[in-house]
Amino acid sequence: MNLVSEAIEEYAQGATTPPPALLEELRAVTYARTRMPQMQVGPLEGMLLHLLVRLSGARRGIEVGMFTGYSALMMAAALPDDGRLVTCDIDPEAEAIARSFFVRSPHGRKIEVRIGPALDTLKTLAGPFDFAFVDADKSNYVRYYEAVLPLLRPGAWIAADNTLWSGNVLRPAAEQDDDTRALVEFSRHVRADARVDQALLTVRDGVTLIWKH
Repeated sequence: MNLVSEAIEEYAQGATTPPPALLEELRAVTYARTRMPQMQVGPLEGMLLHLLVRLSGARRGIEVGMFTGYSALMMAAALPDDGRLVTCDIDPEAEAIARSFFVRSPHGRKIEVRIGPALDTLKTLAGPFDFAFVDADKSNYVRYYEAVLPLLRPGAWIAADNTLWSGNVLRPAAEQDDDTRALVEFSRHVRADARVDQALLTVRDGVTLIWKH
């Protein structure tokens, strides 16, 4: 979901480094074969994640919510040769698509797929990690945040997707659905946390960028 006009979105994408052909193919396959293809990050957000990994000099990262692997491949491409991205999901159909593209990418070997509830997977990980991208079920965003933060080194970052939720976060509380309420609570929770600084970016459906002290 984009909150800016289609013309502005197209202009922004035209002014952004385009994704490789393999990622364009993955995007087409996702739209052809999945029930909710809009869950995939777009090219603009994908490049934002790629640049965040590259600019921060990250070597180890966590992704909560892999879907068909677009964001994982964009981030993995910015990691060094010995970098590692642990990515979590629960959808076997999406996993099959993701793995079929990981094996075709020179960066797929940097990605470790963990299938199962992410909160369980996160308990098995040992830090420090340099970044985390959270893009999974909205009801658990606060729990994902609290599980991920201790695994990150000081100076690491978190990007949380969909934090504007098609603008529904502006609805009166009585008109909000469970996901909207969870995202509003997540934003309040992070803003009140003295361990971090954060900014909610109006990219695509809202991306909250969080820096750990």
